[in-house]
Parts: sequence; C-alpha cells; structure tokens
Amino acid sequence: MVDVEGFGDRHRTRPHQRAVRDGLYVVMEAAFAAAGAAWKDCYREDRGDGMFVLVPVGVDRVAFIEALLPVLVTRLRVHNDAHVEAQRIRLRISLHSGEVVIDEHGVTSTALVHAHRLCDATPLKVALAASPGVLAAIASAEVYDDVIRHAAGAAPDSWRQVPVEVKETAATGWVHLPDHPYLAALDPGPSDTHTA
Repeated sequence: MVDVEGFGDRHRTRPHQRAVRDGLYVVMEAAFAAAGAAWKDCYREDRGDGMFVLVPVGVDRVAFIEALLPVLVTRLRVHNDAHVEAQRIRLRISLHSGEVVIDEHGVTSTALVHAHRLCDATPLKVALAASPGVLAAIASAEVYDDVIRHAAGAAPDSWRQVPVEVKETAATGWVHLPDHPYLAALDPGPSDTHTA
C-alpha cells in the first residue's frame, strides 16, 4: 500500500495532482521491475492519492524488499527534481503479506485491511513529516520477523518498532526511513525478543 503525503493540500491544483499521479505510476513500475516483480504480473488498484499492489507468489521477498525501497527513493528523487514543488512526491508505503480473495468486485482480505491500517498509522505519518527524505516505510510485525530481520540488505537495525492503532487495529509495526535512516548508535531500538 502506498499513499502520497499531502496529496489533497490546497496548493495542489488538479493539474498538479495529475502530474503526481502520473509520476507515481512511473516511479512504482520502475521500482517494482528493479525489485523483481514485473508490473504486468502484479494486481493493483488505484486509490486516488495512492494505490495498493499485490506481488505475485514466487517473488523472492528478501530480494524484493532489499531492492524496492532504495529504488523507490531514487525514482522519487528523479521525479521531484524534474517537477515544481506542488508536483513533487513524498510517499508512505506499507509492507505486509497474507492471503487475499479475488472476486468480481476486486480483492478483499484481513491482510489487505491490515496493510491499509499500517499505511495510515500515525507513527508512519509523523516519521515522514519529520524526515527530510522522500520515503517512509512500515512493515508489519510478520514481515519484519519473517523477512527483514534476516536480510542484511534491508538494514534491519535501522527499522524502529512502533504501535499501530488505527480504527479496529491495534498492532505493532516497524518504521524505516530509507533515505534518512535511524542510527543504531543514537537509538538502539527494542531487543530481538519482541515476539515469541
């Protein structure tokens, strides 16, 4: 799940919003391709100020996460460098995994709802607002435990555990700022015994 920060701000006119949306699709397609998930193979739905994308089963999750976030940062910087302020993109992204049901109306599942809630979590919004960077990521506890903490290329020590309380969801997430990482020496974060 990705969401553009401040998409509905009054300083963005409809042409600005259109440029942001067009740019978001260019950025996402390039980043997913570089991370080993061809855009044409991914199920995706537009959300106006963002989108959700389902990565096919069989994509190497470690390689995907290790590659996706740095490429997103690079592609966002390229877009922003070529556009005026009101057409620039700062992005929140949530990473979660689970089963989905596809029917004639689209897709649904508790995993998808959870990804939406993660992307809307206050600690993620605060992290991006306080960062000079262009991207803030949040991973579910499952994705952090199963994938990120085992992947040196995902810089697991630079993710910070946060509470997620959005609507009916009360959970734990892990926040990461790929282009302005938390420093382990300044904030050691929780120990590796956070879950059983």
